[in-house]
Amino acid sequence: MEPGSLKDLVEFMAKALVDSPESVEVNEVAGEQTTVVELKVAKDDLGKVIGKQGRTARSMRTILSAASTKLRKRSVLEIVE
Repeated sequence: MEPGSLKDLVEFMAKALVDSPESVEVNEVAGEQTTVVELKVAKDDLGKVIGKQGRTARSMRTILSAASTKLRKRSVLEIVE
């Protein structure tokens, strides 16, 4: 895995937001055209990564999208329960 990957970026953001950083899991599923980055956090931390009216999740998706564009890739963030 190359340094500064999208997976690392999502993991870094998620760990900074949650109370249980040790339970943060990130999987990168590469498709033909789009990479899906799956984020799994502790049940108690789900609200923290989603935020009020989904604002935090939307912000994380925006940052991921900007990083993807720089790497000339397409990616989506899925928050898995």
